[in-house]
Amino acid sequence: MVPARVIHEGVYVLEVRHVAPFDPLVVPMFAELDHEYRSRYGSAEDVSPEMTRYSLKDFRRPGGGLVLLVDAGAPVAGGAFRRHDDDTAEFKRIWTAAAHRRRGLARRVLVELEGEARRRGYTRVHLATGPRQPEATALYLASGYTPLYEVTLPAEQVGEHAFEKKLPPLPPL
Repeated sequence: MVPARVIHEGVYVLEVRHVAPFDPLVVPMFAELDHEYRSRYGSAEDVSPEMTRYSLKDFRRPGGGLVLLVDAGAPVAGGAFRRHDDDTAEFKRIWTAAAHRRRGLARRVLVELEGEARRRGYTRVHLATGPRQPEATALYLASGYTPLYEVTLPAEQVGEHAFEKKLPPLPPL
């Protein structure tokens, strides 16, 4: 288990926690993501198909992980990764609680996930978002991810917006 650590983001003090995907702290993240997916893409089902697309087991060690940013004991942002292939981590479930957006937390989650992926030996990241999530697309572009689609096409025509990023090697000890 990776110990929690404290980071300072401006006037905010956040705790970075590496948790199992079944940890109770993850419940608000998954609930809000499900609501977000259903409201943006529509779904008559009780749970968005996106939320059941991957097994939670995929986000467990050794190939996967889940990071939460915690403020005063409550999760405010998070994300997960799973093994895409031997060299590539696939980031999923990047989330910021609605009440905590516009603080740069999603970018901080990416930094934390990239660091953990590097420590696990991954050299590349793959991720994708849907056409109705322009905030995510903007985040990934601003964070140095290379789009794997034609950016001049309308978002709905593109469909899934896939990205990749090469991770720099860890510095020597």
